[in-house]
Amino acid sequence: MHIMNTYRKVTLAGTFVLFFTLLTLSAATLFALDFETARTKGLVGEVDSGYVAIPPGAGTEAQQLVATVNQQRLGVYTEIAAKNGITLEATGQRTFEKRFPDFPAGTWVQMKGTWSKK
Repeated sequence: MHIMNTYRKVTLAGTFVLFFTLLTLSAATLFALDFETARTKGLVGEVDSGYVAIPPGAGTEAQQLVATVNQQRLGVYTEIAAKNGITLEATGQRTFEKRFPDFPAGTWVQMKGTWSKK
C-alpha cells in the first residue's frame, strides 16, 4: 500500500509539473509578438536597407522579433544577391523599394536615417 501511495504522489506531482509547463508554453505562445502586430503597434519599423528596426519611442519589447526577422531577411537577401550577382546591400535596398508601396499607412519607416510614419 505504501508503494501505491508513493507512486500516486509521484505521478500526481509529474502531472502538475507537466500541466504548468504546458500552461507556461501556451501563455508564451499566446502572448508572443508577431511581426504584423508589432508593426501595427509601432514597435517595429521598416528601414530602407531592407531590414527592420525599433522606431523612436517604441521601447525594447520587440527587440528579439527584430533580430529574428533581420536574420531571416539576411538569409533570403544573401541567396538573391548571389543568384543575381549583386551586393547584399543592393538586394536589401531594392526589396525595400519594391515593398514600400504595400506597407500599411502608419508604418514607421526609416529613409536616409530619418524616421517617419508612412
